[in-house]
Amino acid sequence: MYILTADEIRAVETDCFKYYSTEAELMLKAGTACAESIIEKYGDSLVNSSVAVLCGNGKNAGDGFVIASLLYAYGANAKIVLCDKEPEIAEPLKYYNEAVMSGVPVEFFNNSVLSADYIVDCIFGIGFHGEARSPFDKVFETVANSSATVISVDTPSGTNATDGSACKNAVKADFTVAISTLKFCHVLPPSNALCGEIKVVNIGIPDDCYNDDYATAIMIDDIKKLIPPLEYNSNKGSNGHLLCLCGSYKMPGAGVICCESAIRSGVGLVKLTVPKSAYPIVASHLVQPIFNPVEESNGMYSEKAIDEISNDMQWASAIVLGCGMGVSDDTRKITEFVLKNSKVPVILDADGINCITLSIDILKDVKVPVVLTPHPGEMSRLVSKSVEEVQSNRVEVAKDFAKKYGVLIALKGANTVVTDGETVFVNMSGNPAMAMGGTGDMLSGIIGSFVAQGINPYDATKAGVVIHGLSGDNASKAISQRGITVFDMIDRLGALMSEF
Repeated sequence: MYILTADEIRAVETDCFKYYSTEAELMLKAGTACAESIIEKYGDSLVNSSVAVLCGNGKNAGDGFVIASLLYAYGANAKIVLCDKEPEIAEPLKYYNEAVMSGVPVEFFNNSVLSADYIVDCIFGIGFHGEARSPFDKVFETVANSSATVISVDTPSGTNATDGSACKNAVKADFTVAISTLKFCHVLPPSNALCGEIKVVNIGIPDDCYNDDYATAIMIDDIKKLIPPLEYNSNKGSNGHLLCLCGSYKMPGAGVICCESAIRSGVGLVKLTVPKSAYPIVASHLVQPIFNPVEESNGMYSEKAIDEISNDMQWASAIVLGCGMGVSDDTRKITEFVLKNSKVPVILDADGINCITLSIDILKDVKVPVVLTPHPGEMSRLVSKSVEEVQSNRVEVAKDFAKKYGVLIALKGANTVVTDGETVFVNMSGNPAMAMGGTGDMLSGIIGSFVAQGINPYDATKAGVVIHGLSGDNASKAISQRGITVFDMIDRLGALMSEF
């Protein structure tokens, strides 16, 4: 599924109007599809309920007039609420007049909106940017103070469809019906937190109005074809060898989580090479991996372990480096050694990323695929920007870094961004319950497992972030968002893999 900017969707619609449909016809289809989605979701609770359809001055209002007519016909006490003035644009005016003729009540905005059971937000569409001017700032404030169920049409009003920014008191929806495609306000912060449940409706724009240069949302159906079935005659050798250079005395759990998630994702063999002092801890929680306790310094890997690590690297078909490893002169040297000498793909996470912040150019000389899985704080250190700057421009920051250094990036967070510097994919699975320690280690283990099994690193990263998010979704549904642990997520990985 595509994710488009405001300009991109305008170009798509222009082609559609030129070759296939009038603007009025498409507006009717959009309004009808939105009304049907609202009825499908809320059903009989709409009948005799108070529904305020808030309409602005633009073309989004035309969708609203169609929606108001259809909800009114369905049995809702629907009314059109004009937030500024009566429509003047031809297409919205057509459907406004039809709504009035069919008996839909019309009023100008007032505080009676506060008593509505449902608010349908058709105030602004993809053209909004900046801050809301009067009288819309007052409208936004009133909606924010309402206890109504809020339904936004296409985009929550006050959000920027292109960069995901949002104005003060932007509408916070319970349900957003996105028209034709997702927009970046649906997947980028802070607007993605304002959308509630999102449903994308098809309004019949032909495929040839689109091109292949858009960002894409990764959905579960998209990744099923990326994970091949196990070969009938496969064995633990042919199913991949994953080397995990993870954990330290203070953070042994990172190694445990990474290995366990890799095993649950189907890899044939896992080896955990770990500082000696951490070995008794990790071995008490894991029985399936091979262990190699190595020389340490202050509970972390020692430079003296490089020879043993080098031997382990010859065994591996993929390497995960950095989870809970700690940052020291020795771990920096080990990280650089692995990157310079590995003959297999490397997944670099957490302290592995932190260890190269002073020598990032080393990535340009690496001869194998490298996947970096930074959270926003780690990304900010890589690009010497604030976390706020990273979060306000997640797609471009990740894409630019990946292109500059020739790596794959999975910029973690709500709607993880995956890019190779040319194409961009955004994950739609996952939930706030996953914002806890250990989930990043789990993601690295899943990606590493897939790469070790022979899946293309880019495909493995895309599949990994989706499955990681789905495991969080399944765990939170079974338990609760506040009550899950990363091991609840790992426990669901095995069953989840049956879908692929």
